[in-house]
Amino acid sequence: MYDTISSLIGLLPFSWAQYSFMQNALLAILAVVPLFTLLGAMVVNNQMAFFSDTLGHSALTGIALGVIAGLHNPTWSMLIFAVIIAMAVTLIKERTGSSADTIIGAVSATTVALGIVILSKGGGFARYSRYLVGDLLSITPQEVTALALVLLAVLVLWYMIFNKLLVLSINPSLAGSRGIKVKLVETCFAISLALVVTFTIQWIGILIINALLILPAAAARNIATGMRSYHLYAFLISAVCGISGLILSYYWDTATGATIVLLAAISYVITLIIRQPGR
Repeated sequence: MYDTISSLIGLLPFSWAQYSFMQNALLAILAVVPLFTLLGAMVVNNQMAFFSDTLGHSALTGIALGVIAGLHNPTWSMLIFAVIIAMAVTLIKERTGSSADTIIGAVSATTVALGIVILSKGGGFARYSRYLVGDLLSITPQEVTALALVLLAVLVLWYMIFNKLLVLSINPSLAGSRGIKVKLVETCFAISLALVVTFTIQWIGILIINALLILPAAAARNIATGMRSYHLYAFLISAVCGISGLILSYYWDTATGATIVLLAAISYVITLIIRQPGR
């Protein structure tokens, strides 16, 4: 099936569509767009932008731990460490009662510093710079398939917890009074966010992944009139910016992830301008 879809993309009357790496990147974007739409919309709704940013930064320490363990591919060490960080932040916030921003800021600074210290030992940090900016054009068909499976898993999870998560984002006390297991739902969302952010970092980049997650949802929120239109606008903005950014990066010879983020930033500014006063 993958070969069939790639062949159909190759029939498009554009020079970029003839290259397998562009076909792979386009299919990856088509998987990432709905994935980031679902997560990004809820991140913005729950005011968790700093939290998702911390998950991205923690990837540095995850990579460092993988290097220490002698792993050729540090993906598993990043995933495991991201889950630990997500659970740790949730637990610390619950146990200490401290400000979420303070806890997240402290964890983010610590993980970044620790990762840089370990990876820079002996001057070897340059080897891991690709994780900072990402490389979407290097994605393989097997990795695109893995992304599609991740999307499927998130869709199943969303079917199970979306309504509960929505009530929780509106009023945690109301959610608790309706029998919703608040801590369980929060933990499931935090872990799913950690896994998706960390898994996609190698193609999108630590420095920009949070922007790509947040900007389309933030732009959609400026003009949406309800939850349905909010998700629809977020999906459309993400899709247009993702596909356009990929094509422009091919012609401009620029980093794909950063080009997509710039388009998303422009969309955010436009929606700020056209949104109704008082929103």
